[in-house]
Amino acid sequence: MDRRSYLKASGAAVTTISLAGCVDSLSGGGSGGENTIIPGTASGFPPFEMKEGDEVVGFDIDLLEAVVDETDYELAAWEDLNSFDSLIPSLRNGNIDVIAAAMTITPDRDENIDFSDPYYSANQSILVREGGDFQPSELSDLQGRQVGSQSGTTGEGVLQGMIEDGDFQESNYNAYDTYVLAVTDLENGNIDAVVLDEPVAASFASERSVSVAFVYETGEQYGFGIRSGESELQSALNDGLATVREDGTYQDLTAEWFGE
Repeated sequence: MDRRSYLKASGAAVTTISLAGCVDSLSGGGSGGENTIIPGTASGFPPFEMKEGDEVVGFDIDLLEAVVDETDYELAAWEDLNSFDSLIPSLRNGNIDVIAAAMTITPDRDENIDFSDPYYSANQSILVREGGDFQPSELSDLQGRQVGSQSGTTGEGVLQGMIEDGDFQESNYNAYDTYVLAVTDLENGNIDAVVLDEPVAASFASERSVSVAFVYETGEQYGFGIRSGESELQSALNDGLATVREDGTYQDLTAEWFGE
């Protein structure tokens, strides 16, 4: 039995926890077991998290499952939230216990939640229509164009920073609940570009009629989000991350999802 099948089987045997429940050991209530944690994500961010039928799949999904498999914790069913913006409030409210959603570790987020050690590094890509007339080569070329990003992401932060500096007009910014919606609007000619994480842009470019115009280096790193003060869980996740890096599982997953 592979790891995914094992986790599903053991999760079903241990608990029938509801998606919106809280766990006893981490959230102070709910119907979960003492070491059962509820993972949360926001699909629509391939290849990190996306839907295949009714199932959430992706690099983040497989990685967290592999990491938790190396700890004394068990995963309940995944909660797929409607928007990236709702992940941190859901974590802080105790509706989920871990965020696995290609979430960049930033000072602002670090004031509200804690993170595991970084597990992936990425920059921002500027995505345009394949073969289109607009082919920017730097951020300043976005001035006067309709540009989209997903709400709450680093891509949005790049554009908001440009707005604050007077290098981009707020009226030209288009916010989306998911990058799938943003890229669809790009393909349909409703916007001129999308700013998004480099590996996600590469995934869209391989499957849709869009291409990467250029990469803007931000040096960002992703981490698993947890509630502040959950030091035991944080240590367990960090140890699990170290183990899957050392035993080759991490490399296998990056090869599977990114071809690296």
